[in-house]
Amino acid sequence: MANLNRRIQKETERLVMDPVPGISASPDPNNPRYFHIQISGPITTPYEGGIFELELYLPDEYPMCPPKVRFLTKIYHPNVDRLGRICLDILKDKWSPALQIRSVLLSIQALMSAPNPDDPLDPAIARHWKEDENGANRTAREWCLAYACN
Repeated sequence: MANLNRRIQKETERLVMDPVPGISASPDPNNPRYFHIQISGPITTPYEGGIFELELYLPDEYPMCPPKVRFLTKIYHPNVDRLGRICLDILKDKWSPALQIRSVLLSIQALMSAPNPDDPLDPAIARHWKEDENGANRTAREWCLAYACN
């Protein structure tokens, strides 16, 4: 980690030593800017019981620009597209260098609990969520069981 800036080193140490409940983040042994993430599906959501794999990458410009994060596990969610990209304001125009990896992961976990079909990345899933929320939740649960509960 000698070539990493001090902030990234401190954030990594904190993630490992003081993990966020329901979230596991570990740096890749070959690239300390790349993290393997696991988020437990929040309780009382269709994702409960699932373990969702994500990848997080810190670009060279971090913390002046946000990390790149995407789901590797398929998820039925209006704010996640089929490639796993995430529509979350702090990963785009609301990013601030004051934010940290930890806050990004907490925001993704919160987004899993509260999908926002009014700002979708997948318009078809958002339409389903708006027109038939119970049906969308059933589909999200089916996907969770199929892809995240192995």
